[in-house]
Amino acid sequence: MATMRAWRVHEYGQPTEVLRLDEVEIPEPGPGEVRVKAQAIPLNLNDLERITGGNMMVRPEFPYSPGMEAFGVVDACGEGAEEWMGKRVAAVTKQAFGGFAEYVICPTIAAFEIDEAIPLPDAAALFFPFHLAWLGLIDRASLKAGDTVLIHAGAGGAGSAAIQIAKAFGARVYATAGGPEKVALCRELGADVAIDYLTEDFKAIVLADTDNIGVDIVFDNVGEAVMADSFACTAYNGTYLMMGFASNKVVADEKFIVPRQVTMGNFKLCGVLLNYQSDEMIGLIKQGMGWNVAPRELGELATADIVELVKAGTVRAVVGSAPSFEDLPAAMEAMGSRNTTGRVIVML
Repeated sequence: MATMRAWRVHEYGQPTEVLRLDEVEIPEPGPGEVRVKAQAIPLNLNDLERITGGNMMVRPEFPYSPGMEAFGVVDACGEGAEEWMGKRVAAVTKQAFGGFAEYVICPTIAAFEIDEAIPLPDAAALFFPFHLAWLGLIDRASLKAGDTVLIHAGAGGAGSAAIQIAKAFGARVYATAGGPEKVALCRELGADVAIDYLTEDFKAIVLADTDNIGVDIVFDNVGEAVMADSFACTAYNGTYLMMGFASNKVVADEKFIVPRQVTMGNFKLCGVLLNYQSDEMIGLIKQGMGWNVAPRELGELATADIVELVKAGTVRAVVGSAPSFEDLPAAMEAMGSRNTTGRVIVML
């Protein structure tokens, strides 16, 4: 039996306390799936919930390996996926876990080839943040030159991607971040106005700078902590992008939005979810859950745009650290404590 190393949880707790480096059987891909020999593991805040037992839609059975994203070379293909053999890909892991391992199973519907011209660790840092930023700003908000955009958590993965994409399309960008170093990074990435939310009132600054009109687009992946003031910063007929709930994930499944805040704001409230599916699955999910998910073709457009911008030097991945596989638990804990900047890419 061929085996591999995988970081797994056998109980909930803090990463350095409960993640164990186990020797387990190398998995085999099923129909429509590929096996990725990992070269790098991008860490995500959602992975933390699968370690600590926080808010999650589906709870895997113990023991299991967290990790919703994989990067590497396809070394085995299931039925119908043979064309992927040997390709260098960024992918969502099967059922959004299992990625903290040396070999990972991924559905091809959510796998995208990444040009060899983009080196590691940068290549592994592009998928989730840049696709989220692209889906929000380009697909949902129809960003155009001259638009004004407020981007929260601008020094994080999605925020740093959003700043660069907004600037690449000719927008004026207001970015928030916590602390002088993160604010400086936002400016370096192109933010026209960078705001330290720890010491400054972003609402007052944005409204004063826009003559009390507000911005055309708000890119909010923070949620509860900034929502009320961000609603107030959204211009008439502007677009509010609900990207995530980093400040309080509990409200993601609670009655939370006050309808009058939206009607009095006269803006468009848009949800944004990174979830690519086949046409068949899109229909089944809509019928069963009432949700709308994106077709794979949209992900291919996003990938092409992002890769072109990176190769042209217009945007770049922001990699705050690239620890070793052995140091993954400590890196995950640092991310959970908000002690990271940009993306954390674990290298194998």
